[in-house]
Amino acid sequence: MTQETFWIAAAVLILFALAFVLYPVFFHRTKSRIEADLRNQNLLAYKSRLRELDVEYEAGILDQETYEQLKDELAGSMLDDVPANAQPEKRIPGRRSAMAVALLAILCIPVGAYYAYQQWGSMGQVEQYLTMQEMNASGADQVARMSQLADQLRERLEEEPENIDGWAMLAQTYMRIERYKDAATAYQQLAELVSEDPASSAVAYGLSAQALFFKTEGQLTPPVQQAIDSALALDATEVNSLGLLGIHAFSQQNYRKAIGYWETITEAAPNHPQIASIRGGIAEAYGRLGETPPGQAESETPLASAGVDLRVSIDAAFKEQVPADTTLFIFARPAGATGGAPVAVTRLTAGALPVDVRLDDSYAMSPEATISAVDEVVIVARLTRSGSISAQPGDWQGQVTASVVAPDVAGQPVELVINQQLTN
Repeated sequence: MTQETFWIAAAVLILFALAFVLYPVFFHRTKSRIEADLRNQNLLAYKSRLRELDVEYEAGILDQETYEQLKDELAGSMLDDVPANAQPEKRIPGRRSAMAVALLAILCIPVGAYYAYQQWGSMGQVEQYLTMQEMNASGADQVARMSQLADQLRERLEEEPENIDGWAMLAQTYMRIERYKDAATAYQQLAELVSEDPASSAVAYGLSAQALFFKTEGQLTPPVQQAIDSALALDATEVNSLGLLGIHAFSQQNYRKAIGYWETITEAAPNHPQIASIRGGIAEAYGRLGETPPGQAESETPLASAGVDLRVSIDAAFKEQVPADTTLFIFARPAGATGGAPVAVTRLTAGALPVDVRLDDSYAMSPEATISAVDEVVIVARLTRSGSISAQPGDWQGQVTASVVAPDVAGQPVELVINQQLTN
């Protein structure tokens, strides 16, 4: 619709401009024609005046002598208006050529304008900007509309594969609508386009790894690891990759390793937007090790964020069926979400049950998806022998909906009981 509107407007303007050029050519009045028009006007005036004299003479107003005198004077004035040596006007030799040029312009200007604009114009950038504006619009069908626009943008980018801004916007859009695999592909394309800038390429690979990490719901699969390796090979301090490695290490209860990854981020990017959450994760990891973070007094407590205080237990009917080393995942998603990455996740074992946990931003999988950014979450606790966060038949599970509250709000922990076994 945008391109059609543009060309309609362009055609109207071109025709309007041509009208100024063509009008004098087609509707030019020659000198002879102008003189002929004057003679015709004089002749009409002569005949009209002559009739008036006839009427006045017949009515007795004029005598014979006066009547003849006025007729002679009228005839004399008529002759004075006709040039004595009038010559036929020669045809202007260039007029036919001018008409040919004008007709040729009607055909060539629109075609030439279209071709030139396709070659050097900015319609792609205009459409890209308008698409972005539509993507930022709100509405009940926003996700479906954004998905459609994203696919249209992808088709455009397949014709213009060197458009760096377009690939960046496409990847961000796919992330917003939780099409993580498509987002990862777009980020990888972006990484290749900016390969001459190692730092930018590393960030793109890191974001690709993050998208794949969300797709697998927190599993460090070979594609995720490959994207991380590509990022760190270009920049050993790429924060997205280090953040994912820290989250994975923390979920594996390898708290020392998680601390190492996260501390590297605080040194490399002290102004990171989520630096407070990262430091909170470091403090939590030290707490799991039974240690106090370096430089922090015993009485000091790390900065906390909004979250949910949780008490997780298992139903007595399943307690004897679950080995103590069974993996326990506890994760939270925004209430109403149909999928996507959790805003908080932790990994324990069945032997820790019952356990008290506070899910806050220190358990975030990404700085862009934190529990403090939502008002209500659905929390799931799942015991799995496979070790996969994805639900499998035979897993034991429980869930509860809870409100996210500030860290200084007192109250009883939310009770979450693992009270069902999955069958499919």
